[in-house]
Amino acid sequence: MSALRLAVTVVGVAATIAQHPLVRAGVRAAAPHVLNPRNKELAVRATLSAAYNAGVLTRRIKDTVAGK
Repeated sequence: MSALRLAVTVVGVAATIAQHPLVRAGVRAAAPHVLNPRNKELAVRATLSAAYNAGVLTRRIKDTVAGK
């Protein structure tokens, strides 16, 4: 299985699980305890870091394919 196909499968499974009623109810129940200002800031930092790292990885893959 190629890496792209695996990534698409993982995203599909995650989206399907996220739509499950029990998962959604659990998120709603935990939200007031989890979403405090400190955790929101940590989430923002983690998201920005993950986006940056994804860009770096994409650039590396692009450069490898292009032969640079």
